[in-house]
Amino acid sequence: MRIRQYAAIIASAAIVGETVAKPVEFGSRRGGMNKHIKVDVSKNKYFQEPGGDEQLGHYDQRYFHGIVSYEERTDTQLHMIRAYLNFFRGHGLDTWIAHGTLLGWWWNGQRLPWDWDMDTQVSGATLHYLGENFNQTRENYTSSDGSVTREYLIDVNPWIWERERGDGMNVIDARFIDVRNGLFIDITGLSETHPDQSPGVWSCKNYHRYHTSDLYPMRTTYFEGVEALVPYAYDKILIEEYKEKALVLTEYEGHQWNAGTKAWEKTPGQIAKEQREAEARQKKADREENKRKEEEQKKKDEEAKKKEEEGSQSTADTQGS
Repeated sequence: MRIRQYAAIIASAAIVGETVAKPVEFGSRRGGMNKHIKVDVSKNKYFQEPGGDEQLGHYDQRYFHGIVSYEERTDTQLHMIRAYLNFFRGHGLDTWIAHGTLLGWWWNGQRLPWDWDMDTQVSGATLHYLGENFNQTRENYTSSDGSVTREYLIDVNPWIWERERGDGMNVIDARFIDVRNGLFIDITGLSETHPDQSPGVWSCKNYHRYHTSDLYPMRTTYFEGVEALVPYAYDKILIEEYKEKALVLTEYEGHQWNAGTKAWEKTPGQIAKEQREAEARQKKADREENKRKEEEQKKKDEEAKKKEEEGSQSTADTQGS
């Protein structure tokens, strides 16, 4: 069965339109170096995370205060991608959703609820423009109903001039970071790195390669309720990256696709697992609180005993004199 038939049967069809566009040539090799921040490049890796596992590897270390709940991550990513897309559209800059975020769009125009980060791509020229004009700036956001306000840091990697993978420490070119908890959107630039040998082949620093006809003309659509762009051959791109299985598998990471509501919902097993984990966390918190209270009481008892001993000694000294 062809992929578009899968889309009609399993996922809701996203309404898309073509946007006339063409690739932008990559600019000056060093033109996009950050101008407003000094970085010790001897440390090599620019972006730092609090850990390297599936969870800790998706927070910016500077704003990390602990792993957030499922609900907070959902809320954070929802408003963050809206703020990001509005920012780029408002400044007339090209960007499109990619990787797992594009896969979420394919299913129902929303993020995948189990995904720890979000991914977007930009042209090389836009990446340099971002570094020269918006690096280290803060973007303030207010939701359409005025009930949510957020602040995001736009942080561009000083290694954006290097368009090959190198040692692999700086494959992420920029990030759009929620300064409340450190969750972020990864931004990678696409460049025609070998126009003589491979004309019309655009790549990032993590070995993802696309032909011009795969990307352009971009299609205008909606993602999480705001206008967005997706590559022209999005189905081909998704199959090459995730295989056809990702477009037909209806149960994954503790979630099941509900064709009626057109949404990924937690399975009963996942709900039970999260409940057990929540109970375990609560028991741990209770133990730590009880330990704190015991230590506090012990300290008070020791202070009271010390005062009592000092009082007895003072009385003895007075009687002796």
